[in-house]
Amino acid sequence: MRRSIDDAVDDHPADEEFPPISWMVGLTDDPNASDDGEPRVSLTLEERGGAGYGLVAHLAPATARRLRAAVAAALREVGEDPGV
Repeated sequence: MRRSIDDAVDDHPADEEFPPISWMVGLTDDPNASDDGEPRVSLTLEERGGAGYGLVAHLAPATARRLRAAVAAALREVGEDPGV
């Protein structure tokens, strides 16, 4: 199973030094993605237009929650509501 949950391009102005980066969050049950065969949350980062050349992280549920908490903390630091 592979399923895309959401994707977008980052929000900074594109230039030669910092090309636009796309991100995608999904689910995978690829047996090569984990030692225990459990489904993983996948996070893909790649240069826009560079499909297949990005980096993919396969996150266990605990690691995905840690990433979610880190993003929420960063939003609070800049005065934004982290949402649910």
